[in-house]
Amino acid sequence: QIFASVLRHIRGMRGGDLVAIILVGSGARRALTRHSDLDFIVLIKGQDEGEETIRVADRQVEIRYREYKSVEQDLAHVPRLPPLLRKGRVLFEHDAIGTKLLDKANQRFRSGPPAANLNEKIRLKADCFHWLGKAEDLSHQPAVATYLLGRFLEDLLEAVLRLRGFWPAAPADLLRFIASRDPAMGELLDRFLTEPTVPKRLALGRELADRAFHDIPNPPRVD
Repeated sequence: QIFASVLRHIRGMRGGDLVAIILVGSGARRALTRHSDLDFIVLIKGQDEGEETIRVADRQVEIRYREYKSVEQDLAHVPRLPPLLRKGRVLFEHDAIGTKLLDKANQRFRSGPPAANLNEKIRLKADCFHWLGKAEDLSHQPAVATYLLGRFLEDLLEAVLRLRGFWPAAPADLLRFIASRDPAMGELLDRFLTEPTVPKRLALGRELADRAFHDIPNPPRVD
């Protein structure tokens, strides 16, 4: 019933240029919980892209409208798209456009993510150490430091996947995925997340960053 309501809404909004409706995320993976959102990618013909959030019954629904040819081109260089689309479910389509896109996403996924070049590796390291340094500077304000450490952790997890050649994982599976590939880092992450004091979390964050970027140089100095 929720899907039917969402599809009626989308057809009403974009009936003229609609080519496919694809369910992605936990709904497509059949891993919904009571509080999971429903996520849809709506493929359209025109350039009038956009996003909207609606509510149907007790579910929040996120809808992204994307020009279908642009999505197909982005498969080659947007790392989040192939793992997101490969498990998608086509709920509506014209001329099998949605099905063909999912097939291409699966092919792209099997070929592996693009390797990070040295400049990207340096940028990933600099971003992580930026948030960690800000948290250290503001450690006398525990609430602010805790927020900054959260930003640090987000960037760190993304960097670990990029540096080690893994596709982005679903947020619910990310920590378990990294721990299965690197038990020592998994143990550090668990201690970081459960440590209640800011000074010890900062020390653990430094250990995590040093482990993740041990072979990545710092940005070059020009002064």
